[in-house]
Amino acid sequence: MEQETVIEVNDVSLEFRLYKEKVDSIKEYCIKFLKHELAYENFWALKNVSFDVKRGEAVGLVGKNGSGKSTMLKVIAGVIKPTFGTVSVKGSVAPMIELGAGFDSELTARENIFLNGAILGYPRELLEEEAGHIIEFAELEDFVDVPIKNYSSGMITRLGFAIATVTIPDILIVDEILSVGDFKFQNKCEERIQEMRDRGTTLLLVSHSTEQVKRICNRAVLLRKGNMLLEDDVNTVCNIYTKM
Repeated sequence: MEQETVIEVNDVSLEFRLYKEKVDSIKEYCIKFLKHELAYENFWALKNVSFDVKRGEAVGLVGKNGSGKSTMLKVIAGVIKPTFGTVSVKGSVAPMIELGAGFDSELTARENIFLNGAILGYPRELLEEEAGHIIEFAELEDFVDVPIKNYSSGMITRLGFAIATVTIPDILIVDEILSVGDFKFQNKCEERIQEMRDRGTTLLLVSHSTEQVKRICNRAVLLRKGNMLLEDDVNTVCNIYTKM
């Protein structure tokens, strides 16, 4: 029986405007905009990208900096709308795209569990029940009531990952998050991802570590300057990427 398609990217292109001059205030921007004095260049971050992801698959997006990997994840997560093309996503999505996104730096880890969890759509009852497990997994027992503005990037990452994976989402989107933190915690994250995959979660992963992509993913997409160069099994794609 053929697996169901849960992510369908059809001919997606995304254009940004790169402004050539610095604007110091909204007022100045509006004046220059109305006078047509804003000089800019059109930049295509994605160009006619198409691929599908089946339920339960783990797909890696690889490519050099500026290739459009993170932008593609944001389009799939619904953070950015494409200029052209369409994206269809079936099921609940747990996005881990921006480090610390959805956190308030003035709040403690305990308080941010409820804030970030609410943003992800988790009911308060679930967060109250799982708060202890989240803190334990993130290894923050000694810092639970410390404002996260005093945390290292690795500590924030651990907290974000623990919150995002406290339930089993249909789709997990991870952008370079696993590259932050010590080796022991990276292994914990990979083990949790594997547990989620065993229970049917679909994974989209962006990572510069081809070894990590090979360990976690079964298929990969290679991007270069916004163009999709190749979609194939993970070893084939990663081997070509490392020779570029």
